[in-house]
Formats: sequence, structure tokens, C-alpha cells
Amino acid sequence: MTIPETNLNGKWALITGAGKRLGECMARTLHQHGASIAIHYRSSEKPAQELADSLNGLRAGSAFTAQADLLNIDELNALVKTVTDKTGQLDILVNNASSFYPTPLGTVTEAQWHDLVGSNLKAPLFLAQAA
Repeated sequence: MTIPETNLNGKWALITGAGKRLGECMARTLHQHGASIAIHYRSSEKPAQELADSLNGLRAGSAFTAQADLLNIDELNALVKTVTDKTGQLDILVNNASSFYPTPLGTVTEAQWHDLVGSNLKAPLFLAQAA
């Protein structure tokens, strides 16, 4: 992932679902451009902490993890409060977290649908409002 030459020094980014895959890639890229990173995870604590340790190894105090279930509005609001209490600011919000199921069409359950809509529509809207 490349972005134009950008200076994000002094900026804090909250990236949801940042412990693995695309979220991790975005966290590393923004960090390379000077941003400090709040690494959100729901259940992937180990990879999220490993990413924070890696980023802090490059620049001390530039990353931390925060757990929240984004389908729970109270936890979502608490996540934003945790970030702003710890950093004093929130400059960049990346709504990356998502649920996905390798499920053939016609076999999706209502619970899976609720999770997909919640993580892809509900959570980003309410997280942006909270931020």
C-alpha cells in the first residue's frame, strides 16, 4: 500500500480491526508516515498486541491496543473515549473492521446477516458519530 508523501506526525489514528490483514497493513502504512496508532480488536488480542509491540519498537509510545465489540453501542462509545482519554485527540478514523463468512448464497443465517450489517453499516456510522 502506498500513499503520496504525507507527514502525519502528531496525528493519532484509530483503525478498527487493525490486528490482522488489511487493518494491519493500513496501520503500518500510516505509522510509516508518522501517525500514531490506536489498534482496535474484538477478539484478535495476540496479533493486535504484536503489532503494537512492533510499532512501538520503531517509535516508542506510538501505538496501543483497545478491545471493543463494535456491535455494542456502549463499547463503541467507550472505545472512542479510551482513545481520546489516552491521546487527547483523534485525527484519523479508519473503519476497517468487518465480519465475513465464506457462505454460499442461500445458506446465510439471520445471525450472520446481523453480524455483517452490524460490522459493515451500523458500527461505522455510530463510531463516526462518537468520534
